[in-house]
Amino acid sequence: MTESRPIRIVLADDEHLLRTALAALLPLHGTIEVAAQATDGAEAVALTLAHRPDVLVIDLEMPGTDGLAATVDIRKQIPEQRVLMLTRHARPGVLRRALKLGVTGFMSKNAEAHDIAEVVRQVHAGRRWIAHEVLEASVVDDSPLTDRELDVLRETLEGYSVKDIARKLYLAPGTVRNYLSSAMQKSGTSNRHHAARVARDRGWL
Repeated sequence: MTESRPIRIVLADDEHLLRTALAALLPLHGTIEVAAQATDGAEAVALTLAHRPDVLVIDLEMPGTDGLAATVDIRKQIPEQRVLMLTRHARPGVLRRALKLGVTGFMSKNAEAHDIAEVVRQVHAGRRWIAHEVLEASVVDDSPLTDRELDVLRETLEGYSVKDIARKLYLAPGTVRNYLSSAMQKSGTSNRHHAARVARDRGWL
């Protein structure tokens, strides 16, 4: 199907060289227009809300607000926003979370620009696209943690206290402590912060 107008995207990546290269290469065939470029997650949220692009192309790993957190903030206000996420590390927990958030495209940052452009078109057309190498790297999920244990560790990584986590997840503080204790035992760690870091580094989160 021929596009009547270019697909407008917001491109978010803290790596300057990669972002500017993609901004130059993606529009070459005339089907994609870069409406704005963001250097971090917070800016991605602001520019997406301001420009309302057809597709948000966002890096997963960014300092501060990462791609997942930015997607959460954006989809609260634009539930229908289509998102293509780029990553160098396809961890099982990350892919699972992204799909739950409604991300419909997942590509390696090592992909060629013309391949990324094609996936932008697929996502814009309402199709889901997970690159083979991303899917292959993420199908082995060796996490021993339950979803609730992952939830409390994720909030721990964000710096929240047990009381704050309990309030955010609508749980009793004692229940949060039980989940944390179980996660610490399974990860072989002595405190919740170490358990959260281990879960992140092993790709469980």
